[in-house]
Amino acid sequence: MADVARLAGVSHQTVSRVLNGHPNVRPQTREDVLAAIRELGYRPNAAARSLVTGRTHTLGVISFDTTLYGPASMLYGIERAAHSGYSVTITSLPAFESRSMQEAVDRFLGQGVEGIIVIASEMPALEALVSIAADIPLVAVGCGTRAPLDSVAIDNISGAFQATRYLLDLGHETVHYIGGPDSTLDARERAEGWARALREAGAIEPEIVRGDWSARSGYEIGHQLAMMPEVTAVFCANDQMALGVLRALGEHGYQVPTDASVVGFDDIPESAYFLPPLTTVRQDFGELGRQALRLLVDRISGRPAPGARLPVAPELIVRASATRPPRR
Repeated sequence: MADVARLAGVSHQTVSRVLNGHPNVRPQTREDVLAAIRELGYRPNAAARSLVTGRTHTLGVISFDTTLYGPASMLYGIERAAHSGYSVTITSLPAFESRSMQEAVDRFLGQGVEGIIVIASEMPALEALVSIAADIPLVAVGCGTRAPLDSVAIDNISGAFQATRYLLDLGHETVHYIGGPDSTLDARERAEGWARALREAGAIEPEIVRGDWSARSGYEIGHQLAMMPEVTAVFCANDQMALGVLRALGEHGYQVPTDASVVGFDDIPESAYFLPPLTTVRQDFGELGRQALRLLVDRISGRPAPGARLPVAPELIVRASATRPPRR
């Protein structure tokens, strides 16, 4: 480190600040230090640094089923946010229950992590988090807006309300809803936003039909909806199920959006290339990761809670899969 400081023409303390991602370093000074690091091929010794400072600058992340777009994107957002000074260790659990959650926390404690983020989209995960004993800062992500612990979340209610209101404003008498599993907090809150929009508009509230987040389940439900001539608008709790609905409706001779409108939730990268391109609700996973990291760093530093934390606002992305209802 002394060689890096000498070559960059700065103090040893300035080099340390750059390595630790400290914000109070001038951009040119930071670039000079990074250039000296590259030229000398310097590699910080994390083990030695942790012995001196008593800190590992390592965070633990506990997740479940990262094959799904939502949890995978949350994980990516957390990793991107942590690049400013922390490394991330990840464990994926086969099931969220108190014992496996406690074991994961204990493993992280043994590795010296400074804090833990849990991607907790299932009700059992939230219940397990509340019940475990952890003498370490812990933040939950994706566990809805009413979790009884430090957490950050997307405003699912607002996003579903926007999507449903958009379809109603196009002139549809009501909106049929394909929800996710009732055990997931995202699915519950999206159902709440959908129902709220219908009630405020005085529209009939159809029975919720639930899938399992997969395109296959949307496809199977889409066949059922195609046999119901009163269906003119469908809101799906995620884009994969919307993809399945589009396929099923097409097989029954429906032209989307001329005969029926379809709206999704998530804005997965492929949604703009569906046929037709999917109107959907975009989640800002980058901001979710940044908020989670800021909250956890505040807890690690012992700073007091900033008060009520607003959920991350979603955005309705209008494409070509929804239009006015057909004339009967």
